[in-house]
Amino acid sequence: MKQKEESPGFVIPLRTEIDAFIEHIQGVARLSTATIRAYRSDLEQFAFSAQKTRDEELSESDVVHYMAQFAKHLSKPSLARKLSTLRQFAKFLVLKKFRADNFCAHLRGPKLGRRLPRALSVDETEALTAVPRDAHNVLEARDRAFIEVMYGCGLRVAEVCALRMQDVRMTDRSLYVRGKRQKTRVVPVGDFAWQALAHYGQLRSQLTNDETMTAAFFVNRQGHGLSTRSVARRVEKDALRAKLNRRISPHALRHSYATHLLEGGADLRTIQELLGHRNLQSTEKYTHVALEHALLVYDKTHPRA
Repeated sequence: MKQKEESPGFVIPLRTEIDAFIEHIQGVARLSTATIRAYRSDLEQFAFSAQKTRDEELSESDVVHYMAQFAKHLSKPSLARKLSTLRQFAKFLVLKKFRADNFCAHLRGPKLGRRLPRALSVDETEALTAVPRDAHNVLEARDRAFIEVMYGCGLRVAEVCALRMQDVRMTDRSLYVRGKRQKTRVVPVGDFAWQALAHYGQLRSQLTNDETMTAAFFVNRQGHGLSTRSVARRVEKDALRAKLNRRISPHALRHSYATHLLEGGADLRTIQELLGHRNLQSTEKYTHVALEHALLVYDKTHPRA
């Protein structure tokens, strides 16, 4: 049977340029698969919106029209990310002589305020980690283990899902973690998290067999690696079980880890290394969180407040 030819309506405009750009950033930057996918999605959306061919010039008005479509539906950080993608794309097109001028040169993104992470209090964290569980149930043991790891080691949810069996290092009770841009770090594991990891490790074989053997440490009922969404759902459910009066995300546990370290006297450089932040500025936001906490305690406890 002769295969139906692709309809012109489904041909992606600027496909050559987009493919070249994606290949370029894969070669020069250590970006995750999800980030690359987001870049491509943004650019294909823009290409369809602009409806320009290789022989037509892109302009600022094309970008403004594209961004206006999302203005009422996306947050400022999401809009800024989309514009950042287009800026990089525009620079690339000029660099590789696909286009004569940078059509994003004079555009500015939305002004972003400093978004402070909302950490759990120590009591809230204790309630979440103390949710009653069946010690003999492998899924309950797994959930307790990854919650303890996110709070006790400050891992991102994607880093938890990427952990492999060999990344749990028995010799020095640490985790070998692959972070953003494939940057690796070794993170120490505290007593509570280590006990939870060890207990789940003993039961893990109940979820795997010869056909579903996987290197992933945290696996689902079918023996395959957990997705970030699955972890997020479990954290949300456990927050309900703990009777916390707000929605809790996996990233809130990482924020809590950093905030509680700082409140306990850890220095910023150490926290930066433990979190795997590329620069100190990313870590400095926790000083604002700690200050807010200190002011709240002062207001509640000092007789002259």
